[in-house]
Amino acid sequence: MDKTTTGWLSGFLGVLIFSGSLPATRVAVADFDPVFLTAARGTIAGLIALALLVALRERRPDRDDLVSLVIVSLGVVVGFPLLTAIALQHMTSAHSIVFIGLLPLATAIFGVLRGGERPRPAFWAFSCLGSALVVGFAISQGVSAAPLGDALMLAAIIVCGLGYAEGGRLSRKLGGWQVISWALVLSLPVMALVALLTSPATLAGIGGPAWIGLAYVSLFSMLIGFVFWYRGLALGGIAAVGQLQLLQPFFGLALAALLLHEEVNVAMIVVTVAIVACVAGARKFAR
Repeated sequence: MDKTTTGWLSGFLGVLIFSGSLPATRVAVADFDPVFLTAARGTIAGLIALALLVALRERRPDRDDLVSLVIVSLGVVVGFPLLTAIALQHMTSAHSIVFIGLLPLATAIFGVLRGGERPRPAFWAFSCLGSALVVGFAISQGVSAAPLGDALMLAAIIVCGLGYAEGGRLSRKLGGWQVISWALVLSLPVMALVALLTSPATLAGIGGPAWIGLAYVSLFSMLIGFVFWYRGLALGGIAAVGQLQLLQPFFGLALAALLLHEEVNVAMIVVTVAIVACVAGARKFAR
């Protein structure tokens, strides 16, 4: 199996794991404060990452890598989890999942700015079309009904795209699981302190689904998914493999309907199908 194929397969597994993130977050914020949830998931994943790095005696990153690791931490350890957790207090996970359609474009842009990639013009045409479909859908559903939630989701997409591209670039040097592990460890002291300060006064009112949601976003969304995702970006190209994120709405909408019993209307499905058609064209001209 060649490097590009391996990268695409690894990226696909990462997307599959990430697809459960927003539904799991939606369940968790029903009982947990968004700030605590963000800090708790970072703390749990950070402790596991620290144990792995120590057990495997991984070499410390060079000083030149610290800026990139800080960007990764701010983007995917703090920024995206916190912004989406707050946003999901104002919208359903099914609605928020459609915004994930903007992630490939954001990742590709930062892949050019930070990773030095140069996709062909046709790539940008397909990516922009997909993004336009997402924005058009949000407006058609009534942005005024949840303007704060939509704004937070857009901000989350921007910081996440930067964190993805930066992590993918650094993974070429350090390795995928090493990048997310060091980023988690770097943010661990702050995350642990915030988790302690914002922890619930009592755990009596925390339901089982919220604990399951916390476990999923801590283990899978915050650590395991990134092991596959960053490896895929490093091997297959940030802009190219990043287009796989357009498959995430399919999986996420299915999970929202099956597990949370949220309504998935015809418009959501049509937009998702159209977006996936765009990714097929974007992939062809990614390099």
